[in-house]
Amino acid sequence: MGSMRNTDSTGSAEPGAEAGATTQAPVGGSAAGSARPAATPPLAVSASDDGGRLPDRFQDAAFRTVLRPARPADARAIAELVRPYAERRILIGKDLINYFEDIQEFTVAEGAGRLEGAEESGLIGCGALHVMWDDIAEVRTLAVRRDHLHHGVGHAILSNLLDRARTLGLRRVFCLTFEVDFFAAHGFKEIQGTPVGTDIFVEMLRSHDDGVAEFLDLARAKPNTLGNTRMLLELDD
Repeated sequence: MGSMRNTDSTGSAEPGAEAGATTQAPVGGSAAGSARPAATPPLAVSASDDGGRLPDRFQDAAFRTVLRPARPADARAIAELVRPYAERRILIGKDLINYFEDIQEFTVAEGAGRLEGAEESGLIGCGALHVMWDDIAEVRTLAVRRDHLHHGVGHAILSNLLDRARTLGLRRVFCLTFEVDFFAAHGFKEIQGTPVGTDIFVEMLRSHDDGVAEFLDLARAKPNTLGNTRMLLELDD
């Protein structure tokens, strides 16, 4: 997904619109007679499962994608997935420790089934949802393995992150990206300035997060945002 770049903001690495439907994985309940809750199963999705929800260009998925919350064991694979985009300055490069620290923000996609005659396995995409205030979050570090571009992986991950935002009660999702068409296809619109009031702006200035600095359009973040477009999605009720 060779797409957006910024310090870590919407590091979407997806050139062109991606697809492959998604739904939020159900929360596992407690097993009878056990004190520990059952593990949440991964969610398998494909364009054919709910293709009616997808724009025509997203209905060409030829394989299944399994979405699940990232685990600490995925941190190295996520870093490796992002690396080629960071080298091209599409996404910001981060230290490995940062991926471990932020792992709970990530959804990852694993290949399943067959793609162009080859068996699929392993991590093929990732994306993170970073909460910035009580009603707004940012999609960041959205990346897809280059040999899986244009098969629905990016769409599946983004849809999952937006579902998570709704579950958290958020009303708006921000991104900073090179991939305007991809995000516009999901309802994001270009914005100017910072869509928060003065009191919230002052509070957010206290953050040391580079993505927040980019959201606030601060001068110190300008080198990271060159060529990017600021976009915002108003979530449905």
